[in-house]
Amino acid sequence: MAGSTDKAVFDIFLSMESGPAAASSTATAQAWLEHHSCSLGLFIDGKFVCPADRQTCSIADSKGGNVCSTVCAADDDVSQCASSAVSGYKAWSGMSCYARAKVLLRLVSLLGQHSKCVSELCDLCEASCSPASLVRLLQYYSSWAQLRDSLITNWTPLGVVVVVASDDCSFYSLMLKAVPALAMGNSVIIVPGRSTAPPALLLAQLFMGAGLPAGALNILTGSDMSLAVKVAQNSSISYMTYSGNKQDGIMLHKATAGIGIPVSISCIGATCPFIIFESADIDSAVDGVLEAAFKKKKEVHWVLYVQESVFKLVIPRLKQRIAGKKCVNLASDEDRILVDTAVQEAQQQGAELLQSCAAPPSGASYPPTVLCGGAPSSPFVVSPAPGPLLPVMTFRSNTEAVTLGNHSPHGLAASIWTEDLTLALETAKSLSVGSVWVNSHSVTDPGLPISGHKDSGTCTDGGQAGLYQFLRSSCTSSPPLPRSSPVSMDYTKFGIAASPVLIPDNTDAASAPKTYLQFVGGKACKSDSGCSVAVQAPGGGSVLAYCPDGGRKDVRNAVEAAIKVQPGWMKKSPTARAQSLYFLAKGLEAKRRDIAMSITSQLGLSMDDAEKEVDLSAARLSDWAAYCDKIQGETLPMPQSGTALSIPEALGVVGLVLPDKNPLLSMVTLLGAAIATGNAVVMVPSQKNPLPVLAFIQVLQSSDLPVGLVNVISGRRDQLTVALANHSVIKAIWYWGSAEGCQYLQHTCTSPLKTLRLFCQKENGGMNWTQSHPSLLEEMWRNAVQWKSVWIPTA
Repeated sequence: MAGSTDKAVFDIFLSMESGPAAASSTATAQAWLEHHSCSLGLFIDGKFVCPADRQTCSIADSKGGNVCSTVCAADDDVSQCASSAVSGYKAWSGMSCYARAKVLLRLVSLLGQHSKCVSELCDLCEASCSPASLVRLLQYYSSWAQLRDSLITNWTPLGVVVVVASDDCSFYSLMLKAVPALAMGNSVIIVPGRSTAPPALLLAQLFMGAGLPAGALNILTGSDMSLAVKVAQNSSISYMTYSGNKQDGIMLHKATAGIGIPVSISCIGATCPFIIFESADIDSAVDGVLEAAFKKKKEVHWVLYVQESVFKLVIPRLKQRIAGKKCVNLASDEDRILVDTAVQEAQQQGAELLQSCAAPPSGASYPPTVLCGGAPSSPFVVSPAPGPLLPVMTFRSNTEAVTLGNHSPHGLAASIWTEDLTLALETAKSLSVGSVWVNSHSVTDPGLPISGHKDSGTCTDGGQAGLYQFLRSSCTSSPPLPRSSPVSMDYTKFGIAASPVLIPDNTDAASAPKTYLQFVGGKACKSDSGCSVAVQAPGGGSVLAYCPDGGRKDVRNAVEAAIKVQPGWMKKSPTARAQSLYFLAKGLEAKRRDIAMSITSQLGLSMDDAEKEVDLSAARLSDWAAYCDKIQGETLPMPQSGTALSIPEALGVVGLVLPDKNPLLSMVTLLGAAIATGNAVVMVPSQKNPLPVLAFIQVLQSSDLPVGLVNVISGRRDQLTVALANHSVIKAIWYWGSAEGCQYLQHTCTSPLKTLRLFCQKENGGMNWTQSHPSLLEEMWRNAVQWKSVWIPTA
């Protein structure tokens, strides 16, 4: 018991004080660092490398003392590392699944022997990761390494994967990406942040002792994100994934635009709701929020929402519990300035201050502080300062709690406290976050798939779902983005070229080209501009037809219609969605002749070939209808007491910029994937071959799909791509188009973050849409959902 030796058990129970912390030692970690002269080199080709004449970067502990220094990698080091990773990939991927699993299990044994060194080094560098969590991580993914070919058939490793972390990323978050990438047979280059560099180098050394082939794991250290950009520019890299703060993630996303490498982002530093309902165990909830909010180093900022009826019970307990708590060390004096500013602004806005003790006049520390009475839009709530601050707000109803919880632009996690299980599950389902903890907080396990919702990321980590980012479907013959140098372009001028001039001709009405309409909000209509573009016959011959030249306002109208109907469509039962898709397939069969004629006139195919594509398209829609109620998440076994639910959810509104190849079949494949999983869609037909999709509008008109669920806007691809990219409501864009369009989307879709699937179209080649390969549908389905995990503890 802190600071006392004569209190009775009853007194301890009332105050719920924490006991004294055990004395910590860093002797083992210091010995390892001194063995390396406190100057850590790079880890390339299975050994430490200390190149001469390199800049170094110092790593400090929580008290400002120097822990060690790391080498800043140069261009030559990046080239050497990439070559080593390619060789390591050949050796590592060539091993059997059983052999790779054995390596990971041997590392578990080595971690047991050296857990003290790992633990002390993480504490010394403030990288926050326990050896036990690493052991669980390795055990979980060693089993997936063993079962990859049995349970994940028709998927192959990507090649060389780069895992990047910012300076404030935890070591566990870093390894949650590196270990599954290795387990699937990829070689990995880690570009760690400052705090995670020493533990990463130590673990790389242990990996070599476990039998990992040289080059399968390499580590490059540097001073900032520019090193990660240099690594991405190497042509040997297949994929890059990032974990850390959003600012560095956006910079990396923009800097790698046009290189031809997919980049996924997982963001920390989110604002997360901690919701206490009137049916909660108040003492446990208060204990939980204090433990979560006032950690020395945390990856999320908590905002406490308390139901009005129990607010007067919570605040006295908060006040009693924080009394006497020591000041929390901040990262720097600059952070102290930010905290002081946030507290002053909160007081000016009428917030009441509860502090454990008086704030010191200066220095990089601040007492645990509760700010009562803020508004959801207050700066100290929306963008909290990096310190021990806990904003508190009240709510009346369950619906208001969900509304407040979803107010944040982030969607990382939430904690719900209630003894009513029905209320807990309803609230968990309604919150737009990747992880929900019921009567608990900050529980992690590698078996739980977690997607960053909204601005919290664009990929899924953990569980089986998190493995697919490191795999390539066997139906994909080549990478979707060819490696190239970024195109020099003015992003403000992309997609603003003037409309092509249409000159009236003297043809009679009987032979005049047909005029098509687009489809917005359930109605066939002209574009808002009233302009049209000509559709050329195959080979650039005569004008076949005219279609609307859609623009930004058409996209806005379509998104407004889609966002109204999408929540209701998502809540429909999978069986109801399946019936709508079956009916859509029947409608396509009923219009078989008309749609086939549009394909014939557009592509110059024979009527037989065109009818075959219509038949394949109807069958593909039926496949998606059958998919609706077949994959709906699962209940996962956990090593800790409790039950975990893994739930796939719709993304929201998805923008589709459709391919030129197989215009009808590719469209229904993508459309089916999106709406089968509960999304709404804004589609842009191929600029070259739009007629089959525009003819499909008559099928949509006769379907029973909700009005506004599917919208079709025709016109110039680049102009409509810009409109989709700059609309804040659209959650994902699937794009088939030019290299410039891919680069524009990578550079632009960062605020808010959008999930991108980019394909640079080729004249001959690309995806084979006619094949009915299981991995094709699975890949589409997985790209149309985001995952949520719900943890429900038991006694």
